[in-house]
Amino acid sequence: MAQDSEIAAKQQPPVNGSTKPAPGKAGLEDVVAGTSQICYLDGKRGILAYRGYNINDLVKGEFEETAYLLFYGKLPNATELAEFKKKLVAARKLPQQIKDRIQQLPKNVHPMAVLRTIVSELGLYDPTAEDMNVTANTEKGIRMLVQIPLVVAYYDAARNGRTVLESKDELGHAANFLYLLLGKQQDERVVKMFDAALTLHADHELNASTFAGRVIAATLSDMYSAVVGAIGALKGPLHGGANEQVMRMLLKINDPNNAKSWITDALARKEKIMGFGHRVYRTEDPRATHLRKFSEEMGQRTGQPQWYQISRTVEDFIKQEKGLYANVDFYSASTYHLMGIPLDLYTPIFAMSRVSGWVAHILEQYSNNRLIRPTAEYIGQIDQEYTPLEKRK
Repeated sequence: MAQDSEIAAKQQPPVNGSTKPAPGKAGLEDVVAGTSQICYLDGKRGILAYRGYNINDLVKGEFEETAYLLFYGKLPNATELAEFKKKLVAARKLPQQIKDRIQQLPKNVHPMAVLRTIVSELGLYDPTAEDMNVTANTEKGIRMLVQIPLVVAYYDAARNGRTVLESKDELGHAANFLYLLLGKQQDERVVKMFDAALTLHADHELNASTFAGRVIAATLSDMYSAVVGAIGALKGPLHGGANEQVMRMLLKINDPNNAKSWITDALARKEKIMGFGHRVYRTEDPRATHLRKFSEEMGQRTGQPQWYQISRTVEDFIKQEKGLYANVDFYSASTYHLMGIPLDLYTPIFAMSRVSGWVAHILEQYSNNRLIRPTAEYIGQIDQEYTPLEKRK
């Protein structure tokens, strides 16, 4: 009996003054889940830095420099960057079985579902998929960095009946993707803005997709499994899918003169306005600062300033009425739209960039691994009496 009483006492929910751990927070808000040397966030001051380098400086360079920084922990010198670019170009290919598979997939499904499926299948054709050596894993990361853009561009061509173009070795990472997707080489300034957008999206600490990837990696599952899990998390509209929803909202508003009344009505219906607020930032998202400028510039370049004007009206109204700042999703939407990128490719493009951060975090997890297994605060019934089936009402 004494033993039974002791067990029952241990099962009781915490009470005031209990020495048990503090109650859990919904969504793990403000819970420190681990340590990392990859990404630094200061939500109060609006600072984002990769391995100590402020994002405002990194956007001056190329996305390849940021990817190298995330993978190897240092900014490359000129020789190292040139060698890294050669590796990326050499990896710009998909197994023929994957190309055939993309052609066979349904043409009416969301590209994120395609990406989730194809990245999983890429692991089937990689003879090093189960090799957990750090060099082998880094090489897998490099391949995924360039294969994911190919999957996105190839599927868009397949679903629209276009001929799949071949990559151009002389083009950089951003320029080559835009060439494959849009069918022609883009203006140097447009490429630079897109390249900067990739840098801005490359990592963001323990966001939902990165955390999902690290949890999977912590089981010592392979890198493909971890990246597929991260893609699944990014697919959700409360994470990577938000930018697509922002553009759909802007298209519904359609006219800058309608913006204020449309948002007022939407708030009255208690609809969620995508692209605002952030779990971490309590001031402007530093990524939005750059993307706002890109949206305005692209509007001027294309003769379609209305999307930027609608966005500014919505942003000012939400900030005034709700005290919320625009996040990375809000202005990336109109920027990509004005570049001619299909709406449902916004999140796959997010994945194109964020895979650099995912790989960095997965490598870091492997390097000093401990299984990620948190506990939950139980709030259900205690000590319920079991009734045999025949006696239950």
